[in-house]
Amino acid sequence: MSNAKKLLTLCFVYDSSRVLLGMKKRGFGAGRWNGFGGKVNGDETIEEAAVRELREESGIAPTNISQRGALTFVFTGDPVALEVHVFAVGEYEGEPHETEEMRPQWFLHSEIPFDLMWPDDRYWLPLFLARKKFEGEFVFADQNTIKEHSLKEV
Repeated sequence: MSNAKKLLTLCFVYDSSRVLLGMKKRGFGAGRWNGFGGKVNGDETIEEAAVRELREESGIAPTNISQRGALTFVFTGDPVALEVHVFAVGEYEGEPHETEEMRPQWFLHSEIPFDLMWPDDRYWLPLFLARKKFEGEFVFADQNTIKEHSLKEV
């Protein structure tokens, strides 16, 4: 297994009662609710990528963004791990709207559709919403099955 990693971002816009999720319409993770994010381009910082991806996928621009976590995802049979930097967005400009890639929708914290999200989200998203910082690693047998994982507050 190589140590190659792909650098990615993931933004969650939320307040004390709601979180904005996007229904992924195409590509990796299509058909799942998720935060907004994607690949870091060679010439940008991780935070710049997070801001750009949020704007491209939801139409909003964060005015307050902070890194909350770092997660590594390994998929059995894929030599490239995904290193995902998770950001919190509390304030933004614009109104969320549907794009080619995502359809945004607000959910109450108590009604997050975990069954329609990546299986790892139910482990770390509650920490995120509790404003904790965390890091973890998830090893998937396939896109629906976690073989092993580790997660800790930092």
